[in-house]
Amino acid sequence: MREQRVLHIEDTSQIERSKWVLDSPNPPPLWKKILSSLKETLLPHGNNLCLSSSSSKKKSFYGHAYSFLQSLFPILVWFKDYTASKFKDDLLAGLTLASLCIPQSIGYASLAKVDPQYGLYTSIVPPLIYAVMGSSRDIAIGPVAVVSMLLSSLVTKVIDPVANPHAYRDFVFTVTFFTGIFQAAFGIFRLGFLVDFLSHAALVGFMAGAALIIGLQQLKGLLGITHFTTKTDAISVLVSVYKSLHEQITSEEKWSPLNFVLGCSFLIFLLVTRFIARRKKKLFWLPAIAPLLSVILSTLIVYLTKADKQGVNIIKHVKGGLNQSSVQQLQFHGQNVGQAAKIGLVCAVIALTEAMAVGRSFASIKGYQLDGNREMFSMGIMNIAGSLSSCYVATGSFSRTAVNFSAGCQTAVSNIVMALTVILFLQLFARLLYYTPMAILAAIILSALPGLIDINEARYIWKVDKLDFLACIGAFVGVLFASVEIGLLVAVTISFAKILIQSIRPGVEILGRVPRTEAFCDVTQYPMATSTPGIIVIRISSGSLCFANANFVKERILKWVVEEDDIQDTSKGNVRAIVMDMTNLMNVDTSGILALEELHKRLLSRGVELAMVNPRWLVIHKLKLAHFVDKIGKQWVFLTVGEAVDACLSSKIATA
Repeated sequence: MREQRVLHIEDTSQIERSKWVLDSPNPPPLWKKILSSLKETLLPHGNNLCLSSSSSKKKSFYGHAYSFLQSLFPILVWFKDYTASKFKDDLLAGLTLASLCIPQSIGYASLAKVDPQYGLYTSIVPPLIYAVMGSSRDIAIGPVAVVSMLLSSLVTKVIDPVANPHAYRDFVFTVTFFTGIFQAAFGIFRLGFLVDFLSHAALVGFMAGAALIIGLQQLKGLLGITHFTTKTDAISVLVSVYKSLHEQITSEEKWSPLNFVLGCSFLIFLLVTRFIARRKKKLFWLPAIAPLLSVILSTLIVYLTKADKQGVNIIKHVKGGLNQSSVQQLQFHGQNVGQAAKIGLVCAVIALTEAMAVGRSFASIKGYQLDGNREMFSMGIMNIAGSLSSCYVATGSFSRTAVNFSAGCQTAVSNIVMALTVILFLQLFARLLYYTPMAILAAIILSALPGLIDINEARYIWKVDKLDFLACIGAFVGVLFASVEIGLLVAVTISFAKILIQSIRPGVEILGRVPRTEAFCDVTQYPMATSTPGIIVIRISSGSLCFANANFVKERILKWVVEEDDIQDTSKGNVRAIVMDMTNLMNVDTSGILALEELHKRLLSRGVELAMVNPRWLVIHKLKLAHFVDKIGKQWVFLTVGEAVDACLSSKIATA
């Protein structure tokens, strides 16, 4: 009598737990998810405001308003604890950063095929905005080599920078505006997964290929070539170098090797300073100021020796002063607006991918968390503002962030110091750049490229995951021998193919009970796990049961049932129940539901019952709407695998 009472209590408890699964609340509608996403992005502290019941509505309003401002401008949070010692560290880091930023910005502007001052402008407005809106303490904002090359390679296919430089510049500003719009949208609507489509492995290959292409393009400045190809693939660049040199050497205008001598001399100097800094960490400032020293020394050499009259190519006029408004120069009408949006999307993804990789790397070193959606939103706003103030696409630079970190920066104030230093330089010293040789800019860019080529990481990817290495090599070869777009397309295609293969052929595992535990695990991974006679416990290791994999899952389960019956060699078969663990299943579509219905019919025809365990709320919601739960019976929905197996064992069907 007592045992019957215990069994009755256990059955009642099991039925109650099953009702928890069946009566779970419906998932929120799409519009609520969007509103929640917006609230979490723009008001992350909104739910944490602790106001007493006696607080007035006025205080509540001001509290919410201040929380909103804190979410938009994180500087309001950390600036409360800002001290003089922190400012001292940020001042030193900012000045060191500016010494590297000024020559690099000029060089990257030439890489983007815009006038030098626009590279310097890009090192003013975006860093200032990011300093008050960004969440990273270390990242250094400004123009970078990969994005500059990306702009020049894509925009030149729409507008020729030589034939129409003003239209080219205006189009670059328009692309920058669209880049900011896409980046801000990624942050607001939490679309960061779009950036993740360019996987880490693909990014390693893309960066390495882009670095080699950028290096080959610097042969124009290093060799003093005047006519150069607009294509970016390695073969076209090398052919262009050969033809240009051959024409200049054989023409009446004699080719001057002074560009090459001057560029290589300072390139060796820059690389030596980097080598010394690696050996002695205290000399981190040496490679940071080396580019500025190179510019100063080479400019003096050209000015004193009149080398510009002997064939050395120089920058010539650099417009000084503050950023000018470019609102009127943005182009939102005409046939090229679609192209601007397309290029802006590509630049947004690449710029965010590089910035997030840089920011997260240094955040992990210092032990703080980086808010990805906030970063996307702040970078979008800074690029929108930059497009309105004569800037092109800015993002986080790995080389300058490393210098900023090594210099001991404490907060984003180092970006403010850098931007103010660039403003002073534009106001006072811009004219002194007239005699700066182009070969020095090429040498500065070349010296920064080794940091983009990570051979050790490529070896690690090959060792861990061959498919990831295929994406890495695909991106590398595509960028190097085809174009930037082809390299990106190959990398994303391979990454999608990998996801597709895993979706079409998800893991469908047979589970068994691990001895002396209540855990059910994969019998292949845990050979000691024992299966229950007459019951096959199956787990679907996929996030979704959809049109791509539903039939595969159905056929795999039916195959196991047939094989099990053949082994038992009975007329009607020995399998009496299938327990399907749906814990990992996040979603199911109509194709998945149809496959489950077909599976249920086929199993019933063989006298086999189907039980479901712990379906997620979106899954159970759809199954109830499709009346699938009614078809299998509510008594066959369980909270745990153990309860499902025990129920099957105690049923007449399982013991028949």
